[in-house]
Amino acid sequence: MSKGLRIAIAGLGTVGGGTVQLLHDHAALLEARAGRKLELVACAALAKPDDLPLDGVPFFADARAMAAEADYDVLVELIGGAGGIALEVVKTALGRGRSVVTANKAMIAHHGVELARLAEDKGAAIGFEASVGGGIPIIKSLREGLAGNRVTKVMGILNGTCNYILTTMRDQGRDFADVLAEAQRLGYAEADPGFDIDGIDTAHKLAILASLAFAMPVDIDRVSCEGIRHVSALDIRYADELGYRIKLLGVAQMGEDGAVETRVYPAMVPLSFPLAHVNGVFNAVVTEGDFVGRTVLEGRGAGARPTASAVVSDLMDIARGRTTPTFGVLVAALAERPKASSGSHHSAFYIRLMVRDEPGVFADIAAALRDEKVSMEQIIQRGRAPDEVVPVVMTMHETDEAAMMRAIDRIAALPAVAEPPRLIRIEAL
Repeated sequence: MSKGLRIAIAGLGTVGGGTVQLLHDHAALLEARAGRKLELVACAALAKPDDLPLDGVPFFADARAMAAEADYDVLVELIGGAGGIALEVVKTALGRGRSVVTANKAMIAHHGVELARLAEDKGAAIGFEASVGGGIPIIKSLREGLAGNRVTKVMGILNGTCNYILTTMRDQGRDFADVLAEAQRLGYAEADPGFDIDGIDTAHKLAILASLAFAMPVDIDRVSCEGIRHVSALDIRYADELGYRIKLLGVAQMGEDGAVETRVYPAMVPLSFPLAHVNGVFNAVVTEGDFVGRTVLEGRGAGARPTASAVVSDLMDIARGRTTPTFGVLVAALAERPKASSGSHHSAFYIRLMVRDEPGVFADIAAALRDEKVSMEQIIQRGRAPDEVVPVVMTMHETDEAAMMRAIDRIAALPAVAEPPRLIRIEAL
């Protein structure tokens, strides 16, 4: 049996605690599978938890001191945050030639290339399976399982908080604000939920997936981002009627010209597509490769146990001596891909208007669509209420997004339109 893999863990919160517990509970199983012991030799946190099996494990109140002084082979960073102490301890470990495992999507999205270069220079490895999709092995899938394919598209439901909110709104017919407040009470959403519901968390994860899929530098700044604050219970009811589910998607795709589009947005997903049936806090990722075709991975996207499972999967690879370049290729081979023009995007659309039921309003709406060459597929209006505000729902055939936005601006300016139009893309699959 080989010498054990010496592990130091920085951060003993939800994921850190789960990782300690997994290493303890499955110690014999992991040793048998790795061919060597996985030994916890140091840990760091602001305070040492009483409920974790840490007897005899050296404890540091300062993660920076642990990273610089402890004798370990791999440092597991579970502090979180794009910079600060998390980034400092990772750089320290890599600078010492030690490998790193992290669940920190923000750090990888903002500093991934810099860290990958440092790891290469020092002969170390970086594992970040836990940074996207919790327990779903999507990083390994893109970096290894699909290495023989030209991947053309990666898309998925990457945020469990948003998926829980949208699922509960549909199942219970409740409004966004009400369900968000409940999610905060249950611990599914933070006190400041903007990172989740405005799509920022999904954008971080999508930037990482795009880098792996298209061998490009990870770049969070090129991801366009739209959240779910404007999605209403009324929109969800109409989506059901039309045969869709509303999901917050992260979509990265490469066109035939090599340009890459990375976007986060709520979309209407047809019931025939697997993502439509991913509910609650679950995540799912769909990839498309030229040889393999479409693959779908689904599972729990967060939580102590699923995320710890992903952390330990990276530790097992390092223990076995199986490592790959951080983003699938060496940093020097990462190619700058042109960014797809936002005006070149084509999509079908759902539009909901709240209009005063008065003569001539439909003619004005139709004129705005006609002038921008936007073709209507269907329209829904339930009943009439003269001089009252009523919902009018339209779906559009696939069209140029820039033209759709110009038409929406004209429609919003009509005197009979009482509220800003609600527009949701219909995902073409």
